[in-house]
Amino acid sequence: MINDKVLSIILGGGQGSRLYPLTEKRSKPAVPIAGKYRLVDIPISNCINADIKRIYVLTQFNSAGLNKHIKNTYQFSFFSSAFVDVLAAEQTPENKTWFQGTADAVRQCMPHFLGNDFEYALILSGDQLYQMDYDKMIEAHEAAGAEISIATIPVNAKDATGFGILKANNENIITSFIEKPDASLLPDWTSEVSDDMKNEGRHYLASMGIYIFNKDLLVTLMDNQDTMDFGKEIIPQSIGSHKTLSYQYEGYWTDIGTVESFFEANLGLTDSIPQFDLYDNNRRIYTHARMLPTTKVAGTLLEKAVISEGCIIAATKIEKSVIGIRSRIGKETTIINTYMMGNDYFETLKEMESNKIEILMGIGERCFIKNCIIDKNCRIGDDVKIVGSKLLEDTETDTYCVRDGIVIIKKDAIIQKNTIIE
Repeated sequence: MINDKVLSIILGGGQGSRLYPLTEKRSKPAVPIAGKYRLVDIPISNCINADIKRIYVLTQFNSAGLNKHIKNTYQFSFFSSAFVDVLAAEQTPENKTWFQGTADAVRQCMPHFLGNDFEYALILSGDQLYQMDYDKMIEAHEAAGAEISIATIPVNAKDATGFGILKANNENIITSFIEKPDASLLPDWTSEVSDDMKNEGRHYLASMGIYIFNKDLLVTLMDNQDTMDFGKEIIPQSIGSHKTLSYQYEGYWTDIGTVESFFEANLGLTDSIPQFDLYDNNRRIYTHARMLPTTKVAGTLLEKAVISEGCIIAATKIEKSVIGIRSRIGKETTIINTYMMGNDYFETLKEMESNKIEILMGIGERCFIKNCIIDKNCRIGDDVKIVGSKLLEDTETDTYCVRDGIVIIKKDAIIQKNTIIE
């Protein structure tokens, strides 16, 4: 099988500062998404769906939670060679530094990779939302006799200035590359795309940060100790000297790099026909198997809402919101345009009745919450009003942040009764 030749390497990212405070206590690939998953589940699931089952995840910041999630989730037969392993940055006699970039991370972990028999390294990002058939990309790579393949997606002129833009010939071989070009340069950087993409004004090929390298070439490139990053150094330096293929992808893809993109990607799941399809039998998204009860809803109007397992909901209305596992929402509460990540455990009836707990886990009664991200295990008291908007300035307190007009309640935060944030 072709996928027996492939080793997958998922780059866990750096500190994830643009996703703060969601990355304050966890690594970026461990950030909860869609109510019940973690970001890292997306590339891992894409690999499993393509029958690629030798997978390394490279990380270095706040990696304990990610380690636990992967250990508890991805367990294969003892009689197979399949694995999903975390490789955290480590000091060795030869190297005493942290990962200095994407290429440096791969370089430092090469001894682990070379312990496997493979022909191609599939290098992926750990913070993107998409469903790609890697089989087709690998087949195109082999058919073209390429040494490097880069997944590319057509983008419009407005978005092109924020990406690495590639130019390919009529055989999809990349001839040139420019990093985040100025708008004035774009007329010289159009590529041949499908008619559907042309009709949408998407004439430029952006790198998706998804690469295939022939093993021998990757080993050679990693010998250069001066290169630290794939997108900024390895790829531009390789074009022209190594046959590099552009593999065009036209499906849904978004880079979860900022709080705003993370928020929009989650709320997009509430659309009648979401662009990211969680209901595809052939492209399942895998995650930790939890033995949770069904969700219980009483007297609540649900409008474009995604509700995960194990929730107890008595709200008046939930509109265009994603409600995560084990969430509790009190009576006469309204939630709009909100991602509530849920809880890691249930609070027992005995604990709820205890006088020691003044504010229960979840959202209390008579609250109004809009344009908000509520991280795990938060306690929001009764009669709280939280309304995010572009009128709010970026700010930070002990319990919440405001980023791009979105109010983010921090993990484990307690919001007192009658609090108003708007």
